[in-house]
Amino acid sequence: MRRAVTSGTPLPAPDDPTPTPPPDLTDPAPSDTAPTAPSDAAPHPDPPAGPGPHAGLGPRVDVAVAQQVRHARHAPWPYTRLDVAAARAAGHRPHPIRQFVLKTRSRCNLACTYCYVYEMADQGWREQPPAMTPATIARAAQRIAEHAAAHDLPRVDLVLHGGEPLLSAPAQLAAPVDAVRTAVAGAAPATRVTATVQTNGTLLTRGRLTALAAAGIRVGVSLDGGLPAHNTRRVDHAGRPGFASAARGLRLLARHPQSYAGVLCVVDLDQDPIETYESLLAFDPPSVGLLLPLANWSSPPPGHHPGRTPYADWLLAVFERWWHDGVRRTRIRLFEEIIALLLGLPTTTETLGLTPAATAVIETDGSIEQADSLKSAYEGAAATGMTLDTHSFDQLLDHPGLAARQLGRDALAGWCRACELVDVCGGGHYPHRYRAGEGFRRPSVYCADLQRLIRHIAAAVQRAAQTSRPAAGAPVAGATDTPAAEGTEATDATAPVTAPAEAPPAEAPADHPPAVAS
Repeated sequence: MRRAVTSGTPLPAPDDPTPTPPPDLTDPAPSDTAPTAPSDAAPHPDPPAGPGPHAGLGPRVDVAVAQQVRHARHAPWPYTRLDVAAARAAGHRPHPIRQFVLKTRSRCNLACTYCYVYEMADQGWREQPPAMTPATIARAAQRIAEHAAAHDLPRVDLVLHGGEPLLSAPAQLAAPVDAVRTAVAGAAPATRVTATVQTNGTLLTRGRLTALAAAGIRVGVSLDGGLPAHNTRRVDHAGRPGFASAARGLRLLARHPQSYAGVLCVVDLDQDPIETYESLLAFDPPSVGLLLPLANWSSPPPGHHPGRTPYADWLLAVFERWWHDGVRRTRIRLFEEIIALLLGLPTTTETLGLTPAATAVIETDGSIEQADSLKSAYEGAAATGMTLDTHSFDQLLDHPGLAARQLGRDALAGWCRACELVDVCGGGHYPHRYRAGEGFRRPSVYCADLQRLIRHIAAAVQRAAQTSRPAAGAPVAGATDTPAAEGTEATDATAPVTAPAEAPPAEAPADHPPAVAS
């Protein structure tokens, strides 16, 4: 019999017997050649005709059963160990969906060699129609409006995604956003709808940018750095580099700052961090999103070894340049979110902190899925068995996969719950916790990197507060020209860490780029 889950109380012992030691002390050194992940690119055109992986399973109900079996095998936590009904009875209330990712296109004009949608564990894209139909768009708009009205949402955020969403003609780009705005205006007139498109940038033209700007759709671009050498893996289907076209699109976008959401860039240990950062600044991004590669305990990231923190080293080189720059030339979301969490402020990120997940993905065929990043774990990891025709977004809230990501501390491994950094780290990005046959209740595969990164930033914030406001009792975030003190490592290890209380999700600032990797 499962024990009930109460807010702030660890889940029952059978699911997590004891807090484990730090993962870098218990797991063998993984291979350096494990695949990395995130990008907006998708390396395949339409698949050849023939039976898909679900051939012979019969009706959709059989497919849903197969999905449940797969979830139970790969991820016992949460699929066989979380009793959602008991959690609800104990007081864990669901949080409404606030961000809707519309997969308007399931194919891409690039063939990036590390894309999580096409080159990692999940190959579900092969069964998807190339484009979302007007009927599916209309049904999605209806369901989103229904959800906004039911929960009196002040705002919903749309992200047009793919594949490559700009494969649509300019006249068609705004259709999904227009449909949602019309439906929401009728059902929930007080709800504001914001929209962003996440693209690889190669298809940005004046015509497309004009159409997007007219519809109030801002543009985020994924790039691996600001130089050709940083982007050798971002190629088209003939193996030709895509950087020149992306750079052209970014230069055009930079001339329209009102439409510019920012740039997403995945950390690449093979590239110099300062060169990467400085080269991205050449495109005048209002915001830079630095993303850890999508990896986990079964497919660890390159360079991952016990006792080493190569990703923290890379990120801290950028942080020091950004933090001590006399002029703030861009926002770096990762650093700003850590600072906010250290100060006890709410954020909407799913990669840090304990804010409940609030994103749903709508595939081109109308399937409702969880966050795309889960596709890096195993085949079908993002699947829910739900569709726009058969389920509401309220029903999605009780799906074990999403419910687990709304439980805060109660969803974390014992080691994480006992860690003094838990309110800031939040156990790390959910896909990074995965281990085949166990699921998502382990510390992040980047645990050591996150600890070092957070402690270093906490020390920098504390020094800035002491420099600017010596009498203040609590640190404040802000730039400082004061150089880092000698013996930084020792300072970082003992830096005071503010432990904020859990807070309800707040709206993300309107000028943030989308919270999903492309």
